[in-house]
Amino acid sequence: MAEIEIDGAPADPARLAALGLLNYGHFTTLRAEAGRVRGLTLHLDRLVRDCRTLFAAELDQAAVRERIRAVLPADGAPVTVRVTVYDPALGLERPAAPAAPALLVTTRPAAAAEPAPLRVRSVAYRRELPQVKHVGLFGLVHHRRQAQLAGWDDVLLVDEDGRVTEGATWNVGFLDEDGLVWPQGPSLPGVTEALLSGAYQGPQSREPLPVAELGRFTAAFAVNAGIGLRPLAAVDGTALDPAHPRLAELCAAYLGIAAEPL
Repeated sequence: MAEIEIDGAPADPARLAALGLLNYGHFTTLRAEAGRVRGLTLHLDRLVRDCRTLFAAELDQAAVRERIRAVLPADGAPVTVRVTVYDPALGLERPAAPAAPALLVTTRPAAAAEPAPLRVRSVAYRRELPQVKHVGLFGLVHHRRQAQLAGWDDVLLVDEDGRVTEGATWNVGFLDEDGLVWPQGPSLPGVTEALLSGAYQGPQSREPLPVAELGRFTAAFAVNAGIGLRPLAAVDGTALDPAHPRLAELCAAYLGIAAEPL
């Protein structure tokens, strides 16, 4: 199984150069096991939507499915697959040239162990085009690196008014005595967030969440396709309960979502 392919062929330096030098494209990351993916339709829809936004081009969902199937291990072992859409011929001088997007598919073993709860610090930062899962990760990686150097695990993004939007590479939810609250603001419409929101039967809402007022919540969690649901232990100086029983309910609701065949 090739670890990196471009349009079904082993990746070569010449075709990778544009992604490394221009850094213009978009992607989705998913977890595949036994030929199935939880939220596959949403992942494919995201790729099509973002391809229209960045390249004004249509993406063939059948081709994406085929490329993912081709890199899955024969034994059905769980892997994390990233599908990146970019144009190897696009140049810095004329990025408005007609685009011919390619599919770069990478795989790595899926994380097996349950990850430890996250301790995060807030940082004022807004991704460019937050509605698109694009490859422009410099700001996120920089803030994550600085947080880790300061003893934290990751960062929680807040807008210019101090309201929570999303995590560095994850969406976030909070729990209080009334139910589940998602932050309202410019953020990536996450696949795992959408799946969990639809599967959870308890009360939930979406509202502006000032980071200074997170003390009203008893628990919080990060969600994305790679980790599923991961509790938060603290945001800045606010401690949260990573063993809150409702987190187990949410996790069970997510794991109960049927995976779709590729």
